[in-house]
This record gives sequence, structure tokens and C-alpha cells, in this order.
Amino acid sequence: MIPSNGTPFPSSLEITTEAVRTQIAAMGAEVFEFGLFKPESDEPNGEPPMLPRTWDVSGLTRSIPWLRLQNSQGRNIYVRPQGEHNLSLVDDLKQDAVRQMKRAGFQPAAVIETSPGNYQAWLKHPERLPKDLGSAAARALARHFGGDMGAADWRHFGRLAGFTNRKPKHRGPDGLFPFVRVIEAMGCTYPEAERFLADVRRDTDAVARLRAERSRSVHSAPPVDSLLRSIDAFRNNPAYGGDGTRVDLAYALYALSHGVSDANLRNALGSRDLSHKGNERRQQEYIERTVRKAGLLLEKQTGRGLGR
Repeated sequence: MIPSNGTPFPSSLEITTEAVRTQIAAMGAEVFEFGLFKPESDEPNGEPPMLPRTWDVSGLTRSIPWLRLQNSQGRNIYVRPQGEHNLSLVDDLKQDAVRQMKRAGFQPAAVIETSPGNYQAWLKHPERLPKDLGSAAARALARHFGGDMGAADWRHFGRLAGFTNRKPKHRGPDGLFPFVRVIEAMGCTYPEAERFLADVRRDTDAVARLRAERSRSVHSAPPVDSLLRSIDAFRNNPAYGGDGTRVDLAYALYALSHGVSDANLRNALGSRDLSHKGNERRQQEYIERTVRKAGLLLEKQTGRGLGR
């Protein structure tokens, strides 16, 4: 059908291509990695749930028809820059959180609506970040703006616009799935970038120095895991009166001062039922707050900084 002004309506392929190009241009990388995810693949040839691909912009453009086919067959389409890069993804945001980011000087390079009322924001830093700094920046942004902490690392996939979100919970009454849409594509570096990165660097450097000092101090007699108290020992201690929050903080202080790894500390804190704290994101935020509070208390005790 041709409208009255004589200009034909764009085809669905043209609409998808425009959405893809807009998002990719705003992200600004030269080469991208793509993930085509289908949790329960029923392909007769035994294809895995995730099909990885790597393309530059021209290769991606040529591959859009194939991506559309895979999407129609149930695969979700994800994207991230290849290798170390200058972007941070903040996942699972509401519109108010996006507005808050802008007011605070964190204008996203791209805002993607992944399902009705849910957004992902890509923030562009003025420089390529090494992996540890990239993950630290992503975690700081997620904490500050209420994003998904589980998606806060240096190389997390985000959704690619122009394709449908195939999660079953998003299927409409008509059997159709919502399209992932580009809401904004400014492609710019956020105004607070220099200050924010300086803060993140200072915090990560302080933590690295403290860990190095602890490592040196225990090098001659490293702690044996079996000799360290477990979190259950704290839970069974009547001094805490069965107060889980007090137990968690006390154990976090003990773990940090005895060189327990971050992963083991967080796993220990998450080993009890935290459903009363809320959903999975709220539970993760509680664990992060507990670790951060323990670090600040340890700083006061030792006189060494964990950050600002």
C-alpha cells in the first residue's frame, strides 16, 4: 500500500534494519558480539541454546535477514561490544530511573525498551576501560540507579533493537511478542564521566591496596580455610540472638579481616533465606550493602581506606 503522498511505507525488514543501525551507531564500537539465545532449543540438529556470532557493522547489516529468521523461531537477540570497550550497560530500569540518570548528569548513549515499561541504558565513557574497572563502573551505576546487579559487569549482553523479546511472560493475548525498541540514541559521553570514573578508580585502587597489604601480612602463615570460622558458627552464636542482619554484618567483618574472597563472602551471606528482603535484586542489594558497611567499619578500625 502507498500513502497519499506517494511515499511507500517501509517494509518490516527496513524497519528492523533502521532500528539496528540506530542502536549500533549510538553504541559506537567497531566490532560487536551477538548472542542468539533460546533456553529450550528444540532444533533437530542439536544446536545449543546460545549461538554466538561476531560481526562488524557491514557484516551485521548483511546478516539481519538471518537474525530475523532466528528471532521468529524463538531466539532472543543480544549484543555487546567485542573485547574491552568504553560502554557500561545498566539493566532493568524503569522510566523514572532513566530520568534520574539524566538529571544526575548520566545521559545514556542509548536507551532501549526491552519490554513495555522496562529499559536498558548504555552509558559511554570517554575511554576504553580495562575489565576490572569496567565491571566496577557497571556495579557502581547499577547500585546508584537501581539497575540489576546480576547484569553489572564489563561484558554483559544487552538486547538488540528491531527484534522481538521472546520471553513467554511477554507474549500478548494475540500470541505476539513485543518488539525491542530504540527510545533514545544520543551516542554521547555522559557529562559526569570524568568525575565518576575518578571516583571509581579511587575506590578500586584503595581496595586493591588493602587486599595487597592483607596478602603481605598473612603471607608467612596464610589462613587455612578449614581453620576459619564459617558463617554457621556466627549463626549458632547466642550472642547475636538469632538476628540474621547482625550475624551477616559480624561475619562480613570477620571474613574481610581474614582474607576471605569476595565471592565466598557473598555466597555465605546468600546461603540463608533472604526472601523477606524482596525479589532477587533486592536480596543482592542487601548483600552488597552488608559488605560495603563491613568494609567501612573495618576502615575505621584499621585506619585504612576502602574508598571515599
